[in-house]
Amino acid sequence: MLPFLRSDLAQLASYTPHPGGADAAAHGSPTQPAQVDRLDTNESPYDLPEDLKQKLAWAYQHELEANRYPDGGHAALKGAIAQYANQSAYQSAQSSVSWVTSAHISVSNGSDELIRSLLIATCLRAEGSVLVADPTFSMYAITANTLGVPVVRVGRNAQTFETDLAAASHAIATPAAGQPAIRVVFTVHPNSPTGNALTDAELDWLRSLPPHILVVIDEAYFEFSQQTVLAELPQHPNWVILRTFSKAFRLASHRVGYAIAHPELAATLEKIRLPYNLPSLSQRAAELALAHQDTLLAAIPMLLSERDRLFQALAALPGITVWPSAANFLFLRLQNDPAEEQLETLFQSLKSAGTLVRKTCGGLRITIGTPAENQRTLDRLRDRL
Repeated sequence: MLPFLRSDLAQLASYTPHPGGADAAAHGSPTQPAQVDRLDTNESPYDLPEDLKQKLAWAYQHELEANRYPDGGHAALKGAIAQYANQSAYQSAQSSVSWVTSAHISVSNGSDELIRSLLIATCLRAEGSVLVADPTFSMYAITANTLGVPVVRVGRNAQTFETDLAAASHAIATPAAGQPAIRVVFTVHPNSPTGNALTDAELDWLRSLPPHILVVIDEAYFEFSQQTVLAELPQHPNWVILRTFSKAFRLASHRVGYAIAHPELAATLEKIRLPYNLPSLSQRAAELALAHQDTLLAAIPMLLSERDRLFQALAALPGITVWPSAANFLFLRLQNDPAEEQLETLFQSLKSAGTLVRKTCGGLRITIGTPAENQRTLDRLRDRL
């Protein structure tokens, strides 16, 4: 190891996104068929409509200046996001929300950048640890580890995946010897990879946390679940909501995420993020997506119907357990495979046949794709179980 590198980095591994996915789909490979169903990263199976692509291309050709830096303050995009946040909160809860302004928004290069910024703002210099409930989104712990921030892990109920609240409360009340107190709690609503939304008990527990603990509620799948805590945010200045354009809005390649938070926290995130962190084309793509949200989000009812159809079909298969989901994916486990050997064999067999899924947390997470992709996935699973 190079002598100037932090010694703890030798123990870390690089994040490996959907190995073989996009490359295999674009070029094929000796071990994969030419047609690959990429159901491993919870993206939308549908690209932007051609007319919106043309509008984005026109903007790049006639409005955006490649030799100029992008809008470093994201002014237009923040305003559009604030309007969408107010509108979507009303539609999901039928309660008036009109308080979100640009001052509550911080825009990032993917939600991963926001996770990193939040940790920098709270836990560096040994000032805090983070709490996660496994299984959950891996980037919370991965990002904390790269920053040298301790990670405290608690479990979840084996049947419902509800957080072990007793263990979480104990971890907060009694920090491990030599370890800073927990400063940040990460949770996903609904959780990835398991798809379960926060329960009333979990929400009550989050409400009970003291103001010196930051509560990060990741709503990456809000457009699918229609469950949000946005209406409560003014009463909890220690809460922050994360959302993304990578899922329902079909902009994964543009890497646009955003936070909704107390203005002081949003302003702090603005201090920490890198300047000009979001390219002009990505900003324009997100603005265009919000302007045409009715068109882009029209696919959601079909995806939810396909999710439910796939869930019912998988639940009828022998030897697996599949869980209901409030997101655009399903999570399943094999019932008799403690060593995961059978799971690895199944994962590799699906990959060889052209279905890419995510093997994680002792199971398979399957993104909901097009009806044809979902049917091929179901048929291939039936053939292999």
